[in-house]
Amino acid sequence: MLPFAGSSDPLHRVILAFTSRTQPLVMGDPGYEAGQRAAAFIGSQVIRVPLRKDYAHDVRAMAAAHPTPGVLYVCNPNNPTGTVTPREDIEWLVRNKPAGSVLLLDEAYLHFCTEPPGSPLVAAGHDVIVLRTFSKLYGMAGLRAGAALGRPDLLEKLRGFSAGALPVTGMVGAIASLKVKNLVAERRKIFQQVREDVFEWLEKNRFSYVPSVSNKFMVDVGRPGQEVVREMAARKVYIGRVWPAWPTHVRVSIGTREEMEKFKRAFLEVMS
Repeated sequence: MLPFAGSSDPLHRVILAFTSRTQPLVMGDPGYEAGQRAAAFIGSQVIRVPLRKDYAHDVRAMAAAHPTPGVLYVCNPNNPTGTVTPREDIEWLVRNKPAGSVLLLDEAYLHFCTEPPGSPLVAAGHDVIVLRTFSKLYGMAGLRAGAALGRPDLLEKLRGFSAGALPVTGMVGAIASLKVKNLVAERRKIFQQVREDVFEWLEKNRFSYVPSVSNKFMVDVGRPGQEVVREMAARKVYIGRVWPAWPTHVRVSIGTREEMEKFKRAFLEVMS
């Protein structure tokens, strides 16, 4: 395990270490953009593969996307959709990915669901790097603490791209969080209850949304999403950004019950 400051930090470093002009980044679309920005910065090609109709990563299309990819990036649960790629698909990709490539499993949002972790794939010695962070369910986004899990030889390649210094506050917070054994289960239950309430409300009002197991979801607003983002902001409700692959969808983060009630009222006004 190699500790890092935050979640995007190791993601950037994996991309820098394992992609090049001849070894592109292959990722799902829509997907978390930080990796593609890092790849573009060093001149690596970025190949975006549309998600399947069930919103999982299309692992077969990803494996066939390029003969010599550097990194196959799977965010699981995915950002922004909050959907999962089943373990059998992940294992298929490990077995069938092009030789020499690395499967990067970003599990920043794993704690919000009960999907099996990717760490056994690391323990089995595969070409897999797993990213974890305390920024999401643990609520430590401002303190910055995360880690990369992988074979020693893979992690060694990341050391040259590391700043070396880690925030003491982040490390202390991470250690303290791990000592609270029921923290993950309790917070996951709270998010699940609020999320299910919002989904029931969306269905009641006949809004089309993507079923999520995370702390966010995508909802189809039927028009340019940025318009809805601006109109919601005018009502003091700030929702997430829009992805080019899905221009009529907006990402909404799950907040407290009180915050989601404000979201419901503002969203009804904007969509009426």
